[in-house]
Amino acid sequence: MKSLFRFSALFAALGVSAACATVSQAQVAQLDPSDASDTITLMRKVQCSTVDDAPAVYWWHGKAYSRKQGEKDVHLFDVEGMNIRACSTISDESAGEGFHLVSREILLYKDKTTGEVLKTWDNPWTGQTVNVMHVANDPVNFKMFETGRDGKPATWSGEIGGGSWWMRNTFPLWYPNPLGGDYQPEIGGTYHATEMFNFFGRTEDLLDPATTTAKITVGWSRVSDWLPWMEMNGREGVMYMHTAGRKLGSYDELSDTMKSEIAAHYPEYASPPPSGDPRSNMTSWGYYKGVREGEIDLPAR
Repeated sequence: MKSLFRFSALFAALGVSAACATVSQAQVAQLDPSDASDTITLMRKVQCSTVDDAPAVYWWHGKAYSRKQGEKDVHLFDVEGMNIRACSTISDESAGEGFHLVSREILLYKDKTTGEVLKTWDNPWTGQTVNVMHVANDPVNFKMFETGRDGKPATWSGEIGGGSWWMRNTFPLWYPNPLGGDYQPEIGGTYHATEMFNFFGRTEDLLDPATTTAKITVGWSRVSDWLPWMEMNGREGVMYMHTAGRKLGSYDELSDTMKSEIAAHYPEYASPPPSGDPRSNMTSWGYYKGVREGEIDLPAR
């Protein structure tokens, strides 16, 4: 900024006031993270796009491990995931303007040596070979407004510094397990997990009102109970997944593995759900239950 002022002083005859006006306009033009309306725009740029119904795709991959008392952690298998989504503008009489994000997502479990999508998995604790059930959650939707559920204006939860921004989201999950019975408070079985997200990007990209979406890298980790298809039969321990990825420029940038899986088994995942999708969200445990009870057809492999 000092160098700009020196330059303006040297060439005052050419219009100091015009130069200052240009700087002022550039500053005013930036989106304001402390403003509720701009916060909605920022979140849309992170999550999807400011253009209604424009598809956006997140992709990530990493590893899954066990954690049991008295044992070394075991690398169980690799994971690869995608989420395809879109946003649409909505409004509420009391909550103000906002957006509705609709999405669906896949998480594949892959052989830790070959990288092939698993059909079966050898359980090292039970000695059994079990069938693998990959995640296919449809839908995974949410809404956000200028006024939050607490009645306060929406605020940007990220941090900005050094030309970059970052945002952390931690979701401790504790709710009745879809696979449990009616007496979970008495004998246990409540679903217990934590999802952890980290988003990163360039500040000028995020705050520029002329851009419709932000270029983003993402980290996703989850700590949870054993997956139902592992058939651990109540054994002590948990598993955790550690992954990283990015928002893609288009669906075509997905890995060949993921695109092949979608073409063969999940063709509807090539596009997001329809705008305004009213369905209840699906979870991986709910998906498992739906398959076991015959409500959801599992893709043939």
